Amino acid sequence: MSYSNTDLQNLQEFYQNQLLNDTVPFWFPRSIDTEYGGYLLMRDQDGSLIDDDKAVWIQGRAAWLLATLYNTVEPKQEWLEGSKSGIDFLNKHCFDVDGQMFFHVTRDGLPIRKRRYYFSETFAVIAMSAYAKASGDEAAAEKARFLFGKCIEYSTVPGLLEPKFTSTRPSKGIGVPMIMMNTAQQLRENIGDPRCDEWINKWIAEIEHDFVKDDIKCVMEQVAPDGSIIDHIDGRTLNPGHAIEGAWFILHEAKYRNNDPHLIALGCKMLDYMWERGWDKEHGGILYYRDVYDKPVQEYWQDMKFWWPHNEVIIATLLAYTMTGDEKYAKWHKMVHDYAYEKFHDDENGEWFGYLHRDGSIAQTAKGNMYKGPFHLPRQEWYCLQILNEHLKNV
Repeated sequence: MSYSNTDLQNLQEFYQNQLLNDTVPFWFPRSIDTEYGGYLLMRDQDGSLIDDDKAVWIQGRAAWLLATLYNTVEPKQEWLEGSKSGIDFLNKHCFDVDGQMFFHVTRDGLPIRKRRYYFSETFAVIAMSAYAKASGDEAAAEKARFLFGKCIEYSTVPGLLEPKFTSTRPSKGIGVPMIMMNTAQQLRENIGDPRCDEWINKWIAEIEHDFVKDDIKCVMEQVAPDGSIIDHIDGRTLNPGHAIEGAWFILHEAKYRNNDPHLIALGCKMLDYMWERGWDKEHGGILYYRDVYDKPVQEYWQDMKFWWPHNEVIIATLLAYTMTGDEKYAKWHKMVHDYAYEKFHDDENGEWFGYLHRDGSIAQTAKGNMYKGPFHLPRQEWYCLQILNEHLKNV
C-alpha cells in the first residue's frame, strides 16, 4: 500500500487534532503546580492525581514540550509561562550541591533520589534550549550549553559518575549515544552550538559500528566496549522500540543534512531489523523485550505493550516513508498507527494508557507516573505533524 496525498492530509489533520484537542488538554493547564512550580504529572486515567512527587526527567520533558509548542505551533502566552514554571523549578530544586541533577523530588522540591547517570541533565538541556528560543532568555541558553558540556564530560571522562557495575564484565548501552545525539539536535536547532555536528557524527559512528549487527540483522541494546555481543541474559536483551527511536534520530539527521543517503540507509536498516524482531505477529503491536538469539528474556514484562515504543515506531515509519517513498513503510505506519490508537487511546478521557498486556487489554490505568508523562505521545503527534506539514508543502 501507499499513502495518497489525501491520506497524508487526513493524517496531518488527525495528528493536529489529537495533539491540540486531546493530548495537550489532558495535561495542561491542570498539571501546572501554581503553588511550588513545575508540574504535577502522576495522574490516573481521569486526570486525578495519584502522587504529588515529581520525576525530574519529566519536569524537563514537559517544559520542553510547552516551549516547543510555543516555538512551532502557536506563540500562546500560557505555553510560554507554563514552560517557565518548569524551568524555574528545575533551577531552584533539581540540582545537587555537586552540580549533578536529582532524579526524584517531592512536590516542594526536596530531594528523594539521585541516579548514576545524567538523563535528567539531557532533558534539562532540551527544555532550556527550547525555552531560551521561546523567551529570548540568555541565561537559559547559557545553562543549556553548559549542561550539554557537562553531559559530554559525564559520557567521556571515566570516574566522574559512580559506575553502576564493577569492571568484571564491562559493557555500554545504546542509550547514551542515542540520547546525546537527540539532545545535540535539539540544542542545535533551538539556539545553536558549534560542538553539535562533530559530536553527532561520533555518536552515529558509535551506533553504526558497535550496535548495528548486519550479520544477524539486529540493533543491540548493550554490547562490550569493543562492540561484541555479551552472551549473557542482559547482554542478549533487545528493546526494539528503543532501537527504532534511535533509527528516527538518524533519519532526522539525514534530513538535516539534505537527505544524506548513507544516513537514510542506516536509519532504514535499523528500522527494518527491529520491526522484524519487535512486531507481534499474533496480537499486533511492539513487544517490549526480545532476546537476540530467541532465548527466554529475564524481565517478566518482556511481552507487554508499552506506550512509548509505539510512539517511536509511528514516527520512524512515517519519516522513512516520506523520505524514501517505500510503500513498505506506509504499510507499517498504518499497522502501528491503527493498533496504537485503537488499543492505547482513552476515548473517554483523552491521552493514552501506558501499559497493555500482550493481548492488548489494559494492564493498569495510570496516564502519568515516574516514567510516563507529556512527552513521548505529544512529541510523536507534534513531530508527525511537522513531517507532514513539510512533506505536503513540497508535493
